[in-house]
Amino acid sequence: MILSAPALAQAPAADAAAADAAAAEAEQGLGEIVVTATRSAQSIQKVPISMQALGAEKLQERQVKGLSDFAALLPSVSFEGIGPGRNTAFFRGIVPAGGAYASVGYYLDDMPITGTEVPDIHAYDLERVEALSGPQGTLYGAGSLAGTIRLITNKPKLDKFEFGYDVEANKYGKGDFGGQLESYINVPLAPTLAVRAMGYYRRDGGYIDNTPNNGTFNDGSSSTLTLGDNNPNTSYTLDNSDIAKDDYNTIREFGGRFQLLWQPTEGWDITPEITAQKQVARGYFGYDPRVGDLEVHDYDQTKNDDRWYQAALSIHGHIGDWDIVSATGYFKRRTRTLNDYTYYTVTYDGFGPGYESYLQFFDNCTGSGASQQCQMINPTQYYHADTHRNKFTQELRISTPKDWPFDVTVGGFYQRQKNELNTSYAIRGLDTITGYTATGGGDVAGGLIGVPAMYGIAYDEDGNPYFDTSDVINANGNPLGTMILGTQAVKGDAFYYVEQDQLYHDKAIFAEGHYNITPTLKLTGGIRYFWTDYKVRGFAGVAGSAAGVGCTTPLPDDERLTCVNTNPNAADGTGRYKEDGETHKVALDWQFQPDKMVYFNYSTGFRPGGFNRPLRIRSLGKIVNVAPFKSETLTNFEVGVKTTWNNIFRFNAAVYYEKWNNIQYGVVVSGAQGAGMTGNAGKAEVKGVEYDADLRLGKVTISTSGAFNDAKLKGDFCNFALNTATESIAQLSSCTLGEFVEGSSPPTPQVAAANGTRLPRQPRFKGTTSIRYDTDLGDYAAYIQGAALYQTGATQDLNVESNELLGNTKGFVSFDFSGGIKKDNWSVTLFLQNAFDKRGQLTRNTFCSIDFCANSSRTFTIKPQFFGIRFGQKF
Repeated sequence: MILSAPALAQAPAADAAAADAAAAEAEQGLGEIVVTATRSAQSIQKVPISMQALGAEKLQERQVKGLSDFAALLPSVSFEGIGPGRNTAFFRGIVPAGGAYASVGYYLDDMPITGTEVPDIHAYDLERVEALSGPQGTLYGAGSLAGTIRLITNKPKLDKFEFGYDVEANKYGKGDFGGQLESYINVPLAPTLAVRAMGYYRRDGGYIDNTPNNGTFNDGSSSTLTLGDNNPNTSYTLDNSDIAKDDYNTIREFGGRFQLLWQPTEGWDITPEITAQKQVARGYFGYDPRVGDLEVHDYDQTKNDDRWYQAALSIHGHIGDWDIVSATGYFKRRTRTLNDYTYYTVTYDGFGPGYESYLQFFDNCTGSGASQQCQMINPTQYYHADTHRNKFTQELRISTPKDWPFDVTVGGFYQRQKNELNTSYAIRGLDTITGYTATGGGDVAGGLIGVPAMYGIAYDEDGNPYFDTSDVINANGNPLGTMILGTQAVKGDAFYYVEQDQLYHDKAIFAEGHYNITPTLKLTGGIRYFWTDYKVRGFAGVAGSAAGVGCTTPLPDDERLTCVNTNPNAADGTGRYKEDGETHKVALDWQFQPDKMVYFNYSTGFRPGGFNRPLRIRSLGKIVNVAPFKSETLTNFEVGVKTTWNNIFRFNAAVYYEKWNNIQYGVVVSGAQGAGMTGNAGKAEVKGVEYDADLRLGKVTISTSGAFNDAKLKGDFCNFALNTATESIAQLSSCTLGEFVEGSSPPTPQVAAANGTRLPRQPRFKGTTSIRYDTDLGDYAAYIQGAALYQTGATQDLNVESNELLGNTKGFVSFDFSGGIKKDNWSVTLFLQNAFDKRGQLTRNTFCSIDFCANSSRTFTIKPQFFGIRFGQKF
């Protein structure tokens, strides 16, 4: 089921026509798959690009509730993430691991919700989900380097009243109960005015158990931390018993949509709509096999509170014979996130002596002056963030009259997006501590822990710490004290803090046209010229980073951006990046029979580059410059066929070759205290095949789809490292496999990934097959269906060393079953997903950088066994 389309507002009448045409055809044979992504109702078989469409019936049959569910049914789509609202989709193995823009466009109707970690839009009262494979930059822009996903809603109807509801109760096999209530209504208010509304409430029971750690880590070793020294009197034992809980990864979600259709005059449709959703997801949605099946050890709360709304206005009309479409949208999203970050503390503890100031913090003191004695607090880190995203989008399109010998669509696009980041890598109570242990204080001879220091601590030639009596830091302190008064907090309780305002502007003009060379041979061409600019201003770093630009910590809680270190080289501290360019496409299709077509498609895509902030290097005690990263480009060559045979068998396939240049990749540089940057990893290529087929034999329908992708690096990916001579961070100009970067600590391989290394996250093969039997049981229409999901394993990181820490996922096969009956206006469905409770591995991730927190990686799988009953009525 294959096609391509522009990101432009569509007429509600066209959407309605598509739905009616599909319903009518369903009675005979396979039925037509109708889409409106090219402005008018058109068969998916007639558009020359690879695409898959999941209709409303398919979404309901397969219990699709959000991104991870429909991604499982799209063979060319993979994703990574750690839970709902925190996942990012990819196409055909094009999996960037850095950069400011997403590689896949994500649309609700014709309004973009671009970005990484997209919201988990609830799939109800949808007409279909469209997945367009390959570069869509000509009409979709910078966010669609590798493909585009569109969720198309049902539109208001002027000619009839509709009302429906669905109630579901469900349970994870060994997990908790859940359920949802959904409803929609369509009301014609006048011959030219109608409204449609949808609302729902959903609760998912959990299936991951946060089990007590009982004094050990996931590898069986003791969970007692030495706290950055060799002193037996300083230690802390991690214990999660207070928050241990079974089935802790629950989801509570509610939302709705309101749409209005007004036809003020013949040929004009005005459609305002607003969609809003709130989703609270608790816990991790992956598990740690080292702990147990569907089990983890979390030491702090994990929660994602994701709320958003999108307001849109579509105007579609005609001026003379010219077709005019305007699409205006405003998207606002706020996410408040908590995350366990304990394993970063564990990593610091593993560095050994000399890290006391990162791990030993004191409060609850008795006495005063030199006799003051303070108690150590829990040193483990946690993450909390409050992120605001606001996006305004405007697109205008004009199409030539239909009686011209060719048709051309020209348009303009404008987008402004502002992100506000407030992110804390924090320690509870850090903002109110009395002091912390000086570096070396834990092992200095005679040192008193938790007692105010009089003298600073230095190291002798053999690396042993001693009291430097020439360095008096507190005249009222104890000569043997090791505690420095004050706090390491940057702002609030944050040990490391990120506070930024990001501003994106995207402008473009585009055109796409079609010309019939002969009645059966059509040429399509398109071009887009774009301008993009990006600004970022704010702060990122530890207390020492703030001191480096003259700021006093802690920063005030009631003001933002009081300390700026984004770009010390600019007078206003702002990091800037701008770029312009073009992307284009050419397609040729031959309709050699009315129901059979062969096509060739050449298309390009782009993803803009961006600014890298300077990074603080601990060994130098200063910040160093990092070069900007370049834009990515993707070139796609594709040959495909779309065929229907006697209206009972449909087969579509595409063979493609993609060239990916300047891969954007996030890197944590040795010595930068875990801070990251984005660089360009080099070139890659993807060779692949996509197919889908449907066969209808009487009451039996067999459907299958799949994709094979051979994606690999072309040339060595040379690592990024500090150049001490220039005091900057850049990619190595040359690299040798097996050699390490001179002076790097910990040692950094010169070659991050060798020529031919497989690209991560995408299985070589992924597919799904379903068999459905429809019948009548007296007055009841009934069906039963079985479906299989299958895919091979995948690597998880382009960097070979990081991938070894994460480990590859394994291939799997899982089976789903469902059945239902329907009579008059009601229906009942029973479903069983992952019937045999397999742990089908989709991805492996860790919230903390894998280079630092290897033992915290989690395996994210398909849902465990999940079953339920669904009852619905339609009026």
